[in-house]
Amino acid sequence: MKQQNKMWFVLITRPKAEKKSASQLSQMGIEAFCPVRQEVRRWSDRKKKIEVPLLPSMVLVNLEEVNRDSVFAIAGVKRYLFWLGKPAVVRQDEIKALKTMQSQNYKSLDVEHLKVGSNINLKNFGFKQETGTVKYISANQCWVVLHSLGYVIKLHI
Repeated sequence: MKQQNKMWFVLITRPKAEKKSASQLSQMGIEAFCPVRQEVRRWSDRKKKIEVPLLPSMVLVNLEEVNRDSVFAIAGVKRYLFWLGKPAVVRQDEIKALKTMQSQNYKSLDVEHLKVGSNINLKNFGFKQETGTVKYISANQCWVVLHSLGYVIKLHI
């Protein structure tokens, strides 16, 4: 019998259920990763640092193709993300890059030549050979399109 390799799949969860779903999946013995970033939220009476999921309503799971249905035992899990008619698979180096980004808490970008439409190198963020296209720039944030993932990330600058 041929042994299958584990792959990283993208799960879609209910809104605001990412961290809880990842925790429950881990308790089931499934390797789950929910990348988060630190954000300061302000209320009228206080400020608080909270962890916000980097990929809203998404959790990454590492399992074999034949075991994909096991994740639906968790109430917060809705479905898998599909890309071009197949379940979306995230490469191991992209997972490593996300973990590096999370652990380094986002190194800052050189913003002198940052313009909408320009390509930027994301090596400082843990991506080996990834470049992104700047989609939008606001006062202290920059939205960058990652073409290999088909996703837009928001960077604090």
